[in-house]
Amino acid sequence: MSHTSTFVPAVLLLEDGTVHHGQAFGKIGTTSGEICFNTGMTGYQEVFTDPSYFGQVLIMNSVHIGNYGVKESDVESSGVKIRGLIGRNLEEQFSRMQAKGSLDEYMKANNIVCIEGVDTRSLVTHVRVKGAMNCVISSETTDLDALKGVLAKTPSMDGLELASAVSTDKEYELGDPASTLRVAVLDFGVKKHILQCMVDRGAYVKVFPARTPLAKLKEFSPSGYFLSNGPGDPAPMDYAIPMVKEILKEKRPLFGICLGHQLLALANDIPTFKMHHGHRGLNHPVKNLVTGRCEITTQNHGFGVDPEAVRKASNIEVTHVNLNDESIEGIRLKDRPAFSVQYHPESTPGPHDSRYLFDEFVALMREYN
Repeated sequence: MSHTSTFVPAVLLLEDGTVHHGQAFGKIGTTSGEICFNTGMTGYQEVFTDPSYFGQVLIMNSVHIGNYGVKESDVESSGVKIRGLIGRNLEEQFSRMQAKGSLDEYMKANNIVCIEGVDTRSLVTHVRVKGAMNCVISSETTDLDALKGVLAKTPSMDGLELASAVSTDKEYELGDPASTLRVAVLDFGVKKHILQCMVDRGAYVKVFPARTPLAKLKEFSPSGYFLSNGPGDPAPMDYAIPMVKEILKEKRPLFGICLGHQLLALANDIPTFKMHHGHRGLNHPVKNLVTGRCEITTQNHGFGVDPEAVRKASNIEVTHVNLNDESIEGIRLKDRPAFSVQYHPESTPGPHDSRYLFDEFVALMREYN
């Protein structure tokens, strides 16, 4: 456990009535959202700042979290995006010399309610069996009836549009303005290292708010379009799906990651569905059906694309599949230069097996330029 001098009790209540008692960490308060788990042992700060986790209460399956502290460069957005944190041992003391502070200080600064002292492996097993559901953490009250009231007011992730809540509110650019590779990014909750992976390959990137019309994107004279990752259910994104259809008419290179992958599918009349408990971690095996090679991938998604509908579509080729459950991990269109993956090739945190996808996007843009 952490090394706090005062023990403040905290309680975790799941929608199915499961209760776990533990100790407060981070902000004292009450929070709720959909419970999910990440199996990664490291990279917790990048995970906590990933906008795709917006609206979710996260279980970190690894026993010790916080033991190397936090630092400014290990972030994927402007702040912590998870709604709450559940851990076995959330550590205040840290060993990394470069760290600027403790996890406890960081969570307090970001107003994140946490609970530790929970048997997280048992809890993860429970979620894997029972599936995704809402939960509430409180270090203010242990009154379960009161917490049931909080749960009753917590919206279901199924049908919840959240991307516009985490998107940038103003345009911004990254990279060399003189570059001939110009990428228009639709920000549905983009991670910083996704943008960096494109900049590192010579692209000049302009990031646009989620609801930007195509005419505004075209003013940038893009070589290609990028659909970012993000939180929530893609199906109710009635502003984004028609937009992707319009972008596809441009017949310019398009690359989508995670939520962007789901939007590309929806724009081609492929439905999405709520997964039982989703994929979150940095050790998911994926097979590239084009090359026959396997890659170990970083993932964070609770929705997927309908495998039957994808395989029946005449204009879509499945390029990647998950080797654990055979879910669709990548597609490309046969009639235009558009492709997407369900996982996170920028891999922060995680192995860099999949970063070749950014090279393929750049090559596609050079070809069409």
